[in-house]
Amino acid sequence: MFTYYLDLALRSLKRNKVLTALMVLAIAVGIGASMTTLTVVHLLSGDPIPGKSSVLYFPQLDPENPARADHTEPYAVMDYRSAVDLWSAHRADRQAILTSSSVKVRAAETGRPPLMLGLLSTSSDFFPMFQVPFQYGSGWSAEDDARHARVAVISHDLNDKLFGGANSVGRSLRVRDTDVRIVGVLKPWRPTPLFYDPWPQNFSKTEDVFAPFTSSMEINEGNFLPYTCWHVPEDTHHLQNADCVWVWLWAELDSPAKAAAYARFVADYAEQQKAMGRFATGREHVRVRDVMTMLTARGMVPGDVRLQAWLASAFLAICLFNAVGLLLAKFLRRSGEIGVRRALGASRRAIFAQCLVEAGVIGLLGGFFGWLLTLAGLWLVRQQPVDYAHLAHLDTGMFLATFVMAIAASLLAGVIPALRASRVVPAWQLKAL
Repeated sequence: MFTYYLDLALRSLKRNKVLTALMVLAIAVGIGASMTTLTVVHLLSGDPIPGKSSVLYFPQLDPENPARADHTEPYAVMDYRSAVDLWSAHRADRQAILTSSSVKVRAAETGRPPLMLGLLSTSSDFFPMFQVPFQYGSGWSAEDDARHARVAVISHDLNDKLFGGANSVGRSLRVRDTDVRIVGVLKPWRPTPLFYDPWPQNFSKTEDVFAPFTSSMEINEGNFLPYTCWHVPEDTHHLQNADCVWVWLWAELDSPAKAAAYARFVADYAEQQKAMGRFATGREHVRVRDVMTMLTARGMVPGDVRLQAWLASAFLAICLFNAVGLLLAKFLRRSGEIGVRRALGASRRAIFAQCLVEAGVIGLLGGFFGWLLTLAGLWLVRQQPVDYAHLAHLDTGMFLATFVMAIAASLLAGVIPALRASRVVPAWQLKAL
């Protein structure tokens, strides 16, 4: 029967091409607008490290003293002493201490001028914790952290710029005024968002140089910038003892019990520092969140994107109301035909199914053109001066969702017109004929 209904639907659509085009356009425009914004929201709110996001935890505490009355949420980063204390306690399966800065980099043997690049100062666990892929070599070891080794890992992009993409492991890189040995080169790697960096709505690319935290404190001394300070530092070139926050931690804990124990450890540390008079607050300002909870707390999806998604959804609803009106007009214009079919024995259920199949075909056509409009909309997003513009692409899931939403929307729009058409009284239509 479905084949028969499909044939009837195609004949009906060909019979009135202008009305068909208007219905397809109504569905397509609504789908194109809504799927463009929903795709961006989907990409911005996705899991940046599937399979591990539930075992990676971001601890926060509040070292500010005196505390501000309006400061109910701890800073995303810590002061140097607190971060090093927690890191040195080794209370996690793996842990990484991090801070970022800019640094001048060059490779003397290439003859290229120096580049100002991003430097991530971290520890050896960073690479296995965050499943960082390597093109050549590997990360450094815990022993390298302990002995302040002059080693570095570089990004795929920097390796292409300086060494033409060749294996540069073992070669030297001039980082500021110090020669370091390259021990690893990353494959192209760009987590979305850049979740390990605590700054809000961070969709930038990863750093180009990764170096041990311990040696970076010496190599790039004076180039680290605080997020904020509650007392003006006496020496801005040495932030280790300053009342400023600029370092952060990540911990890998493979069970809820370990996560709970680690949270208690951080809370106890905050209480201890409060008792010593270094912190103004204790455990009440401690947070230990996994990746997705942390991203939610940071408000990762920009407010303007959420607003656009709501507006696009409202626009889709308007388009559906228009489609309902057009389908109702189309089906009622065929009352005579429907009356003859009913007189010949077709049930109301059969008429209802025939009309829904026709609405589904309109939805499929609307989905196709809506997909094209979605691609155009995402291209326009990529031209915008926003840091998430590069993310605007249609993955397989959203491609399928485009057609599912289009067909579902058209079927929903077709329910009332189909019900109305199925209730046509055959006798009245035959008398009119």
